[in-house]
Amino acid sequence: MAAANDIVFLPLGGVGEIGMNLGLYGYGPEDNRSWLIVDCGVSFAGPELPGIDLVLPDIKFLEEEVNNIVGMVITHAHEDHYGGIIHLWPFLKVPVYATAFTAGLLEAKYESEPGSEKVPVTVVKQGERHQIGPFDVEFVAMAHSIPEPCALAIRTPAGLVLHTGDWKIDLTPGVGRAIDLDRLGELGREGVMALVCDSTNAIRDGESPSEADVAVELKKIIKSAKHRVAVTTFASNVARIRAIAEAAAAAGRDVVVVGRSMLRVIDVAGELGYLDGLPSFHDEEAFGYLPRDKTVLLCTGSQGEARAALSRIAAGDHRNIALSKGDMAIFSSRTIPGNEKAVGEVMNNFAKTGVEIVTDRDGLVHVSGHPRRGELEQLYKLLKPKVVVPVHGEPLHLAAHAEFAAAQKVPEVVRGKNGDIIRLVSGSAGIIDEAPSGILVKDGNILDDPEVTGVKERRKLSYAGALVVSLVVDRAGDLLDDPEIAPIGLPDTDDEGEPMEDIISKAVVGAIRSIPKARRKDKDLVGEAARRAARSAVLEVWGKKTLCKVLVTRI
Repeated sequence: MAAANDIVFLPLGGVGEIGMNLGLYGYGPEDNRSWLIVDCGVSFAGPELPGIDLVLPDIKFLEEEVNNIVGMVITHAHEDHYGGIIHLWPFLKVPVYATAFTAGLLEAKYESEPGSEKVPVTVVKQGERHQIGPFDVEFVAMAHSIPEPCALAIRTPAGLVLHTGDWKIDLTPGVGRAIDLDRLGELGREGVMALVCDSTNAIRDGESPSEADVAVELKKIIKSAKHRVAVTTFASNVARIRAIAEAAAAAGRDVVVVGRSMLRVIDVAGELGYLDGLPSFHDEEAFGYLPRDKTVLLCTGSQGEARAALSRIAAGDHRNIALSKGDMAIFSSRTIPGNEKAVGEVMNNFAKTGVEIVTDRDGLVHVSGHPRRGELEQLYKLLKPKVVVPVHGEPLHLAAHAEFAAAQKVPEVVRGKNGDIIRLVSGSAGIIDEAPSGILVKDGNILDDPEVTGVKERRKLSYAGALVVSLVVDRAGDLLDDPEIAPIGLPDTDDEGEPMEDIISKAVVGAIRSIPKARRKDKDLVGEAARRAARSAVLEVWGKKTLCKVLVTRI
């Protein structure tokens, strides 16, 4: 049995992937640990999960341990770190701790989730310490592409663990506090036993530029523009929003905000003073009367989301906003892997119209919020951890970070995956057990295991369509009418032009007639014979195994 002062880390999401971050710290003996949840994020479904709105960590383990959970701490308000709270907290109802900006965005999120249960939040400030069960948690000011990001210095009798959250070294972040390097150095001198650290840019050398550098470039580009300028960025990047507004003001332009999520962030950031000193933002109704050379549009849709403002503007179907030849669209963002096609479609639509496109290939209009190897090296020198666990990255990033940590002479580097229980105690660090892990999906109003929601069948439907056959038989099992055939997503005819419905109907009738009369009374047997025949007929003509359902009505 583990020692009474054991401390472990258990990721249920965010390790081996970018997104869906949910980590647990456990303190105490194996059979009686207290658990602290760090972050509760979501991912967005790709083509392998058709129709799914969100992907969340499976919280089966948390539900089993709910009486031992002392709280949930949120490092910052990006969707992959806090977006799952509104969906998963009702199953746990544990105390939640977050900064004012995160709490404000969570409050605003209820508007887009009608009927959701409000989550009570204990608001904390960067630099504060809070006792949460046996965990003494200090919220250390970091820098990231959002206000109020925190690392967590977690103290227990087992030792000090630093959980970085998402971070970079930026001494001029645009809004809010800069990364507190002095405090990180003090923690290093106190003695950091284990470091659980962001790996997103661990494959990149050097250091990330500052938000201040982007602000300078945006000011230059917007000032040189001849006509309208549309800028898209992540709605949560308040420093970027401020930089765009300042650039617009310097060029004598007004800012029109287009997109609900951008408006929500501006409301929360404004209440907290992060947008003080800026001219007022306009809503999209102002677009019609502002001069073409005096307008900057601040738009949602940096990832090519179909219904977001920028996509609709590019496609020419926005009710209030349009860009013309000679206008400019600045993509002040990076394209998240998997979104390349959607973003490319937006850019192509603009190109057809003659809109000038500016991306980070053309100028410094975006910087990452994650540390490159040069920044990781500085952090390691400040903290001098004895144990390192790379998190927040795909396998390539985790492997690069583990190799980097070993090169920094860290005594113990532990590569884990979601579900691994990792002991963080120096001298005996490593994977000691495994817990249930996986994903849940938000499918409309349903939150459940993906296979329960019918995703498996939807994947087949997207590839090979579906077929419904309706049969009406008498008590002897003889057909009373021709089969009703309803193909969905199948070819209309075969290569020779014969209708697919006729081909299927002939196969079904033949199969039923081949059943001995005495056995046709078995309704299930008739249905299965018809299903096999219909599916085989489609396979022979098309070469694909369609989903097939047969309905048998006996009269």
